[in-house]
Amino acid sequence: MGKVSVAEIKELMKSTGVGMMDCKKALEENDGDMDKAIEFLREKGLATQAKKSGRAAAEGVVAAVVNGNAGVLLEVNTETDFAANTDDIRNFVANVANTIIEKNPADVEALKNMPISGGNGTVGEVLTELAGMKIRENIVIRRFVRLEGKLASYIHNGGSIGVLVKLDTDLSADAVAAIGKDVAMQSAALNAPYLCREDVPADVLDKEREIMMAQMAEDPKMASKPEQVRAKIVEGKIGKYYTENCLLEQAFVKDDKLSVQGYVDAEAKKLGGSIKITDVIRYERGDGIEKKEDNLADEVANMIKK
Repeated sequence: MGKVSVAEIKELMKSTGVGMMDCKKALEENDGDMDKAIEFLREKGLATQAKKSGRAAAEGVVAAVVNGNAGVLLEVNTETDFAANTDDIRNFVANVANTIIEKNPADVEALKNMPISGGNGTVGEVLTELAGMKIRENIVIRRFVRLEGKLASYIHNGGSIGVLVKLDTDLSADAVAAIGKDVAMQSAALNAPYLCREDVPADVLDKEREIMMAQMAEDPKMASKPEQVRAKIVEGKIGKYYTENCLLEQAFVKDDKLSVQGYVDAEAKKLGGSIKITDVIRYERGDGIEKKEDNLADEVANMIKK
């Protein structure tokens, strides 16, 4: 067993939602290997599907803007929530979003060299002035995506989560806007990692099967069953994995008797056309950016000393 650090235990706690001492043991049993520790906890029935590491921790704004057949999802980070909610930042984010729609830059660096929409100077120059002279804290254009086609968007809680949805349809953009927004709201609420089952990588499914088999081996009621019987049970559970992790197969939040795909199909039939959801992109403010959490670190450290 290897010695593990406070930071490693803290990271595993965030990733799994499991208590400190169980995370400490899992890391020690697996020589500090984070992925193996997560598997260890899941096999013991202590953790469900691991959460994404790095919860939303930074301040800032996520914006979703659709203009005609072009749309953008954009994240701009600030150091404080106060700065994020100023008119200066909100206006800057809106102008940057419009610049992306109009100019279609390849990446953030290309964007910074472009004249900003609705203002004077390049995006980078305006950013530097805003950070140094007005807001007086670090401001980062972190990421963006631009799509074209029939689009819908949703922003949650003033910019904490944003979703952009692309629809392939023979109906007008106005006719499908509400449907697209409902799908975007579903994504914002439940954060499915995949759009449909075809998007789930084979190695992910293989790992799920392996973990499920290990879980049954730990269950006295299941361990005695023949391996081929357990394998069939696992395949049945894979269906549940799809309904939890694939957006179009999730129960629709507004009517759980329907899947999201079932809802889309029913609405398309009412409108006399066809609708296919082809892309859903979700940004959560600060996702993957770590902030200091001194109280939690101290608590973990104290637990290790005991």
